[in-house]
Amino acid sequence: MILDFKPALYFHTLRYLTPGQIYWRIWYRFSRPRVNPSPRPAVRLVSGHWVPPARRRQSLEDGEKFNFLNETGHLSVLGWDGPQREKLWRYNQHYFDDLNSTDAEVRSKWHIELVKRWIKENTPGQGTGWDPYPTSLRIVNWVKWHLGGHPLYDECLQSLAIQTRWLSRRIEWHILGNHLFANAKAMVFAGLCFKGPEAQKWLDIGLDIIAKELPEQVLPDGGNFERSPMYHAIFLEDILDLINLAGAYPDVVREEHVNEWRTTASKMLRWLEGMCHPDGEIAFFNDAAIGIAPPPAEIKMYAKHLGIPIDNPNSTSGQITVCRFSDSGYIRLEDVSVCALLDVAPIGPDYLPGHAHADTLSFELSLFGKRIFVNGGTSQYGNGLVRTEERGSSAHNTVVVNDENSSEVWSRFRVARRAYPLGLEVTDGGDNVFVTCEHDGFMRLHGQPVHKRSWQLCHGQLIVQDSIRGNFESAIARFHIHPDLRIYSVDRHTYSLRFPDSQQDVKVFVLNGASFVEHGFFSPEFGTRLNSQCLVVRFQNDNNIAVKISWGTNE
Repeated sequence: MILDFKPALYFHTLRYLTPGQIYWRIWYRFSRPRVNPSPRPAVRLVSGHWVPPARRRQSLEDGEKFNFLNETGHLSVLGWDGPQREKLWRYNQHYFDDLNSTDAEVRSKWHIELVKRWIKENTPGQGTGWDPYPTSLRIVNWVKWHLGGHPLYDECLQSLAIQTRWLSRRIEWHILGNHLFANAKAMVFAGLCFKGPEAQKWLDIGLDIIAKELPEQVLPDGGNFERSPMYHAIFLEDILDLINLAGAYPDVVREEHVNEWRTTASKMLRWLEGMCHPDGEIAFFNDAAIGIAPPPAEIKMYAKHLGIPIDNPNSTSGQITVCRFSDSGYIRLEDVSVCALLDVAPIGPDYLPGHAHADTLSFELSLFGKRIFVNGGTSQYGNGLVRTEERGSSAHNTVVVNDENSSEVWSRFRVARRAYPLGLEVTDGGDNVFVTCEHDGFMRLHGQPVHKRSWQLCHGQLIVQDSIRGNFESAIARFHIHPDLRIYSVDRHTYSLRFPDSQQDVKVFVLNGASFVEHGFFSPEFGTRLNSQCLVVRFQNDNNIAVKISWGTNE
């Protein structure tokens, strides 16, 4: 549902911004920095050791054929800019991720020509490629390529210096978050690649931002403050790259900085491991998709090569392991056959909810190492119906009241009034774990309804109970089923979930509420939208519904 224009929507969006964001948005709109083409600084000698970084997927299929977001395009046809592709695809064109991707060495001749072509065809300071975010990622990728055995020739080094000067005057203070951190990382990379007074200024700018933003953007439990497993993985890669860079240029960055980075990386590794399913990939909370960040296995191997240990999560005794990420707001319940990931989190920092979904009190479930219930995922950042739908509560395993989202997500990256979790309780009996939480996201509606959910995991079954306190017109809970499964109706209140290639059977019993199956979707990657099925349970004559998911022999 696309929200109509309402002044209140803008008010409840803008009121969360910091004064600095408002000031810098105005400054950014009217500021027009000049390109500085003066000769570059001298190149710093690499005196330490550079570890091969985490690898992304190959995105350059021949000398000029790109594959981004599962959509291909030829440079000779599309050029570097224009409306033929959405902005995120264009951004990827300018990142140069393929320089450091899987089997990049065999494409080195293509890479050399592509870098030369980019310099020739992208006028400094003009076009999408000179936006601060793609400029930041490109600077880092060029320096990583340089350190990986492809020394940049003079024309590339001169362009690198011009890009860094431009970026230093276009730092994204108005956006903050991962954009600001990417800007700072690029300044550090350029500041260490070059030497001299100008390079030192770049280095100081980057290190100062990182020192301030690291405790802001990484919560005490190790989670990134935007609560997106995908962006968490990207941010963790950033930290590992900084540690790697400091090792290539020893004794330049102060030891206390590097030690803080290593401690942060260890905590973030713990969080990443806790927010992955048994198949090794990330859960789909907020903006999340596979194939944007390096695979978690790549990140963990990269960390291992850098000597970063994983700070193992605390767990309870008994058959069920409980891992609580109390600061970010997620809980992992796990035993030999089940992994449940529960969202009892705020949608993100109030001043930066751009990657938030209305997914409060949703959950994901894997059984026997395979995903069973999944949130809808993210297939695009376009400003349209698909983006709005994928951010809405209906795309997640949670409750919708009066056909409204729990948080007022709108446009591509906007949120007005948002849900806050309340009253979290976790009762651990070893082989019987009970979690309950509620949120206030629907209190803006007539009747001020409050959604409360509980999960009880025990003896081969997960019981999910929902209740609504207050008045409401309608309410339904959705349970999105992974597209590899099929759901079969046994009777009016019983369903069977089956994998085509497995004899294992999962039963779903609707203990209270009216149920039916509807069409759904699942977007595990950008540019991918798979058909799936969804079990819908409607509140009837009372304010409660309950569903029991059973596996093994216990029914």
